[in-house]
Amino acid sequence: MASNKNNVFVNKIIKHYLKYDKDNPFIFISSILSLLSVAAGVMVLMLAMGIMNGTQKEFKKRLFVMNYPLTLIPIGYQNVNDELISQLSKKFPEFIFSPYYITHVASKSGYGGSASQLYGVNFEQEAKINEVFKKALENSISSPSKYKLVLGETVLEESSLKHGEKLTLLFLKGETIGFGTMPTQKRFIIDATFSSGLKNYDKVLMYTTHEAFQKVLKRESHIYDGIHIYSANAMNDIERLNNYLKSINKYEGVRVQGWWEQNASFFAAMEMEKKALFLVLLLIILVAALNIISSLLMTVMSRRTEIAFMKTLGATSNEIRSIFFKLGAIIGFVGIFVGTFLGLIGMWILTTFPIIQLSEDVYGFTKLPVDLTLLDFVLIILGAIVIVMTSSIYPAKKASSTDPLKVLRNE
Repeated sequence: MASNKNNVFVNKIIKHYLKYDKDNPFIFISSILSLLSVAAGVMVLMLAMGIMNGTQKEFKKRLFVMNYPLTLIPIGYQNVNDELISQLSKKFPEFIFSPYYITHVASKSGYGGSASQLYGVNFEQEAKINEVFKKALENSISSPSKYKLVLGETVLEESSLKHGEKLTLLFLKGETIGFGTMPTQKRFIIDATFSSGLKNYDKVLMYTTHEAFQKVLKRESHIYDGIHIYSANAMNDIERLNNYLKSINKYEGVRVQGWWEQNASFFAAMEMEKKALFLVLLLIILVAALNIISSLLMTVMSRRTEIAFMKTLGATSNEIRSIFFKLGAIIGFVGIFVGTFLGLIGMWILTTFPIIQLSEDVYGFTKLPVDLTLLDFVLIILGAIVIVMTSSIYPAKKASSTDPLKVLRNE
């Protein structure tokens, strides 16, 4: 019963202190500014983390499209052949394998040229594991020639060529002519084009047939530069594959690389940037907490006489401490709530309206991606709560240590 009376007393005093005081208007204004500072900090953190997560997710999605789940890479040239593919197919029937050749080429047309990476693939197998390639073949002219190309729409636009026309490729391997050598040249029919959403990939990737690759570069059939592998759970399957290959002495020189490993530095940099940004923006809430401390201390100093009277009339130090601690917590929690509300509205506006336009040539997308994860949201709220609660401790302790005799004697 006494506890309920104490709570009623504490709550009444808190309501009184939260009201606008004509004699001390600056204290009320300071409290409002503290609340808005906390709200601004939470809102900015939510928007920043949402944009960082959205950008990272968008890049992962687009890079995953053009980076195969798993890639088998040989150290010894003779290790990747049809025999290995046959063994892997029996051991891992759930995987899809697409062997490839690879080389660097320069394209030449009447309108200029560019450097590219040419893959020699089996079109049917490649379409099973590469959605972008599969979509490109849907608009193929179905040329019967083995010397056909599937290339990015960007290259087609820059060369001003059309489907069915020929593009000359220059290979690094040279042909002996007289007393010198000339780069090997071959004209390929443009059979189909693709658009991955990343123009940098569209500019440098080209595909042709195994047969064309073998003929032009005099490569042995059934011995490849590597194997692209589709796996539904690549992060777990990579260990299974590597362990199997290690168990066979013949294939010790072969390793499997995941798509995330091919872009490890990029994603590590983004993750580090995200953590650094979180810590820096958390300082906004810390500054707001200092405002809460100063606001509460001013309240304590201006209410010293009232605190002394309350203690004289029987209020305990714990009750006084509770009043000012809860006062700081209310300011902080309302600020967190307002900041969360504004943050959600801000994210909705950014995802709904094209306020910020991005260059597709640079980022691969034009709309600013926003995707705040539940974990980041919880960390933001918990971090704000800890800072707000901590900032309320010292003013509450200061108020509870007020000596009524000294205060009333001076008054």
